[in-house]
Amino acid sequence: MAKARDLLAPIFVYSLSLFYGFLVSLALLWQIIKNFGLPSGAKKRQAPPGCLLDTELGEHSFLRTASNLRIHYVAKGDTGKPLMLCLHGFPEFWYSWRYQLKAFSHEFRVVAVDLRGYGDSDVPTGRSQYKMAYLVNDVKEIIEALGYSSCTLISHDWGGFLAWATAHINPGLVDKLIICNSPHPSCFRKCLQTSRKQFFASWYMFYFQLPFLPEYLMEADDFKMLDQVFKRVKNFTDEDVEAYKYALSQSGLSGPLNYYRNMFKIDLPEGYSCSKIKAPTLVVWGNKDKALTTDCLIGTEQYVEDLTIKYVDGANHWVQMDAPEAVNKYIREFLAAHP
Repeated sequence: MAKARDLLAPIFVYSLSLFYGFLVSLALLWQIIKNFGLPSGAKKRQAPPGCLLDTELGEHSFLRTASNLRIHYVAKGDTGKPLMLCLHGFPEFWYSWRYQLKAFSHEFRVVAVDLRGYGDSDVPTGRSQYKMAYLVNDVKEIIEALGYSSCTLISHDWGGFLAWATAHINPGLVDKLIICNSPHPSCFRKCLQTSRKQFFASWYMFYFQLPFLPEYLMEADDFKMLDQVFKRVKNFTDEDVEAYKYALSQSGLSGPLNYYRNMFKIDLPEGYSCSKIKAPTLVVWGNKDKALTTDCLIGTEQYVEDLTIKYVDGANHWVQMDAPEAVNKYIREFLAAHP
């Protein structure tokens, strides 16, 4: 029975991928007819916008991991302080943590990285270079390359997936775990199978399995997709959107999309999430998230010994940017309760 399920699962995934790809292609065809031509591509950007050079956010630097990966990061706070490592999601980069870099640098050495394939970090070529085992190992090697043996790990979206896995596989690396709008992988898998609302909200995850088409359409009309995505985020300026366009113009989209292309082929150790996470864990959740429903949190307590969940009313998926004051308040309360 299990073997049959393993054989049928890829067929189901790619059937859905083709279906959503067909619908997206129809929408593209309509745009071509309406505008009498193909959409333009992304503009070349030679220099970053001023907001990325703001020294108040920290200092830019690079590290080299034990696997010979060059990682760009921005750090704020003295090197003698405990490490707070920030992992971003899709389609983001270090700048997503600008409010937390400022807020917690008095107590921590706050480091926000560009993950593998993003921004100014190395962009390995090929889907195989973005296996889950590699991505989780990157987190371990980044902590070590920064000169630390453990950290407070704060994360969002895809960074959250890596943070959950790190806390299970390398528990000694995580003193405290803070997750922003990213469900535990096992809870998400169950929710995807049982919740019709979450299943349809996750359509893009299946669509992203296709080659070439997602990259082409996300770059169309100079990353118009980013204008549409981030216009829903409070506090987001035109310059902020330009920062994200600049970062993606440096890395391209194949690396970030390859995270999704490997998400249905988990190559982490079998049963890696069976033991409960011992690190005190805070989940902060914007309850207006259109991509991930609150049902994704059902059962999280099964995987965490000391769990706190805080909801941010009216905040969307990009909660740490959409409602930074509330998020930072909950983080401060959590840290104070777990000295």
